[in-house]
Parts: sequence; structure tokens; C-alpha cells
Amino acid sequence: MNDTTATQTTPATLQELPATYTALTKARLSTLVVVTTGVGFIMASPGSLQWATQFWTIVGTMACACSANGLNQVVEIHRDGMMERTKNRPMPAGIISRQHGWIVSMLLGYAGLCMLVYFVNLAAAGLSLLTMLIYVLLYTPMKLRTTLNTLVGAVVGGIPPLIGWVAAGSPLTIGAWILAALLFLWQLPHFLALAWMYRDDYKKAGFKMLPGVNGGEHITCEVVLLTTMLLVPLSITATMVGLTGVFYAAVAVCMGIAWTLLAFRFFKLRDRHNARRVFFASLLYLPLLLGVMIIDRQDAPGLQGVLTLQPTDDVTPPDGAPDGS
Repeated sequence: MNDTTATQTTPATLQELPATYTALTKARLSTLVVVTTGVGFIMASPGSLQWATQFWTIVGTMACACSANGLNQVVEIHRDGMMERTKNRPMPAGIISRQHGWIVSMLLGYAGLCMLVYFVNLAAAGLSLLTMLIYVLLYTPMKLRTTLNTLVGAVVGGIPPLIGWVAAGSPLTIGAWILAALLFLWQLPHFLALAWMYRDDYKKAGFKMLPGVNGGEHITCEVVLLTTMLLVPLSITATMVGLTGVFYAAVAVCMGIAWTLLAFRFFKLRDRHNARRVFFASLLYLPLLLGVMIIDRQDAPGLQGVLTLQPTDDVTPPDGAPDGS
């Protein structure tokens, strides 16, 4: 296939390469992946943090996320050129060639996985590789075939906290899955609000997004409302299992209700303004939720199967302590 979309009319100079690579790798989106990975690492660390391991976890995950985003743009170069919001990305704009983008993305992925294998552990590297494969080989082609691609994309977004969790050396217990579920569910109203705003753009490029199919605009508003409502009870399960304290639960409920009210307004009045409010609320909700989660982290998070059915009488008291008999 000839690369006719990218016309090399304004090649990047050496000074422009950092900005070009920032756009190629969707650095802001990659940073979000790193943040959720870091939160998973912190929440899985019962004692003091292993700063060196956390550093390499963050750097390695960042490289892998940048690689996946770059490869996504390599695959979608022609369709990116059809959309107003993406036509100025480096490859469709002709700033770098498709081959250039491919090489940079592959090198980033290779470097990131090597860092995770050597400095962290195989489990973190394996989950990072799985995330990249799902994003590039499953989610990307699904965008042309079915609106279910959004669910697959949400799965990809739910894995990074698991990477941080196993990087800290902890098993994937209930606390890890709560974090993953929060990230999975958060992405649905976040992305669907964005897709609603750019539904015509996506449709023009041939992407099968829910707001762009027949009846999809109404269903999108329903899904956005339902998922923001579900985030309220899901978020407080972290407190129920001992991962966080009551302060976090109170903040999570208040923020969840506020976001749900915006989603309800979008459901009642479907326009770009309300979709935009829901989208920007999602950008505020997640970092605040994760920040409060870290602040109110408990010293004994859900690392030991806190939901146990063992009777308390079977627990052996420490030496010198009364056994209650």
C-alpha cells in the first residue's frame, strides 16, 4: 500500500523532534497510564516504598504506553488524516514518515519491556506486553467493525494499576481488582462523552463508535449516566475491604454524585455543551479520586484476602495475649 496520506512537505527539524514525538506517543494519555500504574504500586506497598523499583516501573510503563500509542497512529494514519481533530498529527501531516513512526514506536516498546524485565519483574513486563497487544492488535482493528471496541479499550485502561500492583511484589488480590474495575468503569463515560462530541468526525473516518450509529446518541447518554452511577458504590468498596479509610469513601461518594448529576443533565439535554462538561468532569474526577485514595491509604490494604469466612475462634492469639476463653 502506498503511503499517500502523509505528504512529506514539512519534515521535522532536530529541534522539533521532541514536540513531534510527544504528539506521536500521545504523551498526555501515556502519562495517565503511568499515574494509574504508580497508584497501583503505592497501594500494593504495605510498608515503605521501594523507590528504585517504582522509578523503573514508571519509566518502563511510560515507554510501553508511548509505544502502543505510536503504533496505533501508524496503523490509523490514513483515517487520522480524514478527521479534523487528528489530521495534524505528525504522520498524516507529513512531519515524519510512517516508517519513522514505526521505528520509534517499536524501539520504545522494546526498551520499556527490557526495563521492566531487568529492573522490576516478569509479571509487570508480561502485563505491559499484554496491554500493548490488546491495544494494537485487538482494540485498533475493532474500531472499524463494532461499537464494542470501547469495552475492549476500557479493559486496556484497567490493566495499568495491575502492572503497578505486581511490580510492588504483591499478588493480585481483591484490592488490585477493585482498582482495575474503577479504571475500567471510569473510561466508559470519559470516552463516550468525547465520542459524542466528535461523533461526526469518527463516522467520517469509518470508525464504529456508539454515538455515531443509528440510535446510538440516545444509548450513549444512557450508558454515560449508568456508568457514573455505578462508580459511586464501586468506589467505596475500597473502604469496605480495608484498602482505604472513611475519609476516602466520603470524598468518593461526593465526587461520584456530582459527576452523576452532570451525566443526568447530559441525559436530559443532549448537546455538545453537556457532553463537554461530562468529559472534563472525568478529567477532574480521576486524579482527585486517586489522590485521596493514596492520602487515605491504610497500612494493611487488601493484600491478604480480607474477605474471609474463617471463624475468629481459629485465630491463634499472640504470645502473652488472652485467648478469650
